[in-house]
Amino acid sequence: MENSTPVMQKNWRSFRMAAWLGWKIESNWTDPFLFAIYSIVKPLAAAMILVVMYGVISRNQFDSPVFAYLFIGNAFYQYVSNVMVGVSWAIVDDREHYRTLKYLYVSPISIPFYLLGRGVARVLITTFSVVVILAVGVAFLHIPFNPAVIDWPLFITSLLIGILMLAMLGLLLAGFTLRMAQYSFNIGDSVAGALYLFSGAIFPISVLPAFLRPLGYIMPISYWLELIRRAMVGGVAADFPMFPGFSNLQLLLILIGMTIIFGFISVWGWKKFDWQARERGLIDQTNNY
Repeated sequence: MENSTPVMQKNWRSFRMAAWLGWKIESNWTDPFLFAIYSIVKPLAAAMILVVMYGVISRNQFDSPVFAYLFIGNAFYQYVSNVMVGVSWAIVDDREHYRTLKYLYVSPISIPFYLLGRGVARVLITTFSVVVILAVGVAFLHIPFNPAVIDWPLFITSLLIGILMLAMLGLLLAGFTLRMAQYSFNIGDSVAGALYLFSGAIFPISVLPAFLRPLGYIMPISYWLELIRRAMVGGVAADFPMFPGFSNLQLLLILIGMTIIFGFISVWGWKKFDWQARERGLIDQTNNY
């Protein structure tokens, strides 16, 4: 008990200072006005590309529940591509760009909590981006959104658990990035791109070929997106259910269980990759890209 308090204090200090550092790195490269414009335009442009593609294919049937299903899934998938990849990108940032990773390793901090803290800025920026995307969808694209009918307890609980789950997956990805001294720049984007197809972000898992569906069913992201849709637009989610045999409570319990399981896997994987990186001298090895 005497030793647990200093460890908790070190972990909290590492997390808190890393969150402050991450925000400075993310927001301090330009003035606040340009940063706000960038935070709005970049995710909105990505969403509009999908809107244009859907409009061409469906002949502008934006009132269809299919579009609401696709739009909401794509909007909240921003958390996957930013939070999960953001945690792992801290390894590339500190080892390749700033070349400070070796100094962090000899500092009195907890590296895993430092990496998780670095992802906090991405959570804040992504939340702002998702709100803007949804606002545009409701105002101009007829996305069904009624705050009075949203299941707010389910939405908030699912969102927070999902962010924690993505942060832990980011820690596992950070360990894998640390283990790779070459070609580590594209790992995060490659993983996020693959999950985009298999997690039900833009179409139900049932659309996938039978031999690929198990990939979607073992991903906690699939259950998270389904809960988000059910909480926000229950009618749309009922028209295209990914898990019709499960209630909201059952899906939430599955998400919690999978978050715990993947949390243990992430901690174990980080320790394994971290040990291998230390043994092979990869902590300060750069590519000079």
